[in-house]
Amino acid sequence: MPAYGGQAVIEGVLMRGKKALAMANRTPEGNIVVHREVLTGKNIKDIYKIPFLRGLITLWDAMVLGMKFLTISANIQTGEDEKLEGLSLYLTIGFSLLIGVGLFFLAPAALASALENWTGISSWLSNLFEGLLRLVILIVYLILVGKIPDIKRTFSYHGAEHKTINTFEADLELTPENVMKQSTIHPRCGTSFILSLVLISILLFSIIGPLPFISRMISRLLMIPFVAGIAYEYIRWTALHLNKPLVRFIIQPNLALQKLTTREPDREMLEVSIKAFETMYELESNS
Repeated sequence: MPAYGGQAVIEGVLMRGKKALAMANRTPEGNIVVHREVLTGKNIKDIYKIPFLRGLITLWDAMVLGMKFLTISANIQTGEDEKLEGLSLYLTIGFSLLIGVGLFFLAPAALASALENWTGISSWLSNLFEGLLRLVILIVYLILVGKIPDIKRTFSYHGAEHKTINTFEADLELTPENVMKQSTIHPRCGTSFILSLVLISILLFSIIGPLPFISRMISRLLMIPFVAGIAYEYIRWTALHLNKPLVRFIIQPNLALQKLTTREPDREMLEVSIKAFETMYELESNS
């Protein structure tokens, strides 16, 4: 069975398969509108077979598509026709990456380096503190943004997306009643990847020896693609072995973090998510 995924957008859900994607949105008037796109020919099959490299390509592709469809979703809500493509698209993604890297990687490294200089603690403890600080920043960030009303609704659509995929993978009919009974937690969620990225960075950065401040910052930047590749392969491996008790045990932290990024959806949100999945699945089947 193919591994389907998705993400929440503004008042909607984006569902993606290997060959097609579809986004369904609830308009301000209450209607559901759907955007379809066939992905055949966009994937470089040989590269997608290379471990670690395929993770980086997949993540970049997901960011590009996510930003593109987030803009389309926003246009549906505002009635505008703003386009995000070409140079403006990549500049927006680059700026977002810059903020993320600065907040979750460079800031903890700088603070840990300062602590090491002030207190004289060992580099091992300093690196461990850096990783734990990175984890705390992630959790606090998710808690705080989750209190914003618009983000709460997005997290509810995120829950609807997971419920819909869980229903399909349970071989149940995609009705609002069946979907509502499913869990908002899913092992292939992007939230799981983020936590895995942070935890793996704690392990790898902790074993690096003492470095001057500038070298420490550069090492964090250079290792991000490597850590991301490992995290992607870890998530992929666990998704393929969910039938094993040990795997189900070790992914519990990932599943627990999803409680911060998902909320229970209402029936209208489920209808949107079901529509997105059914449209994507039809395109996928006919491609």
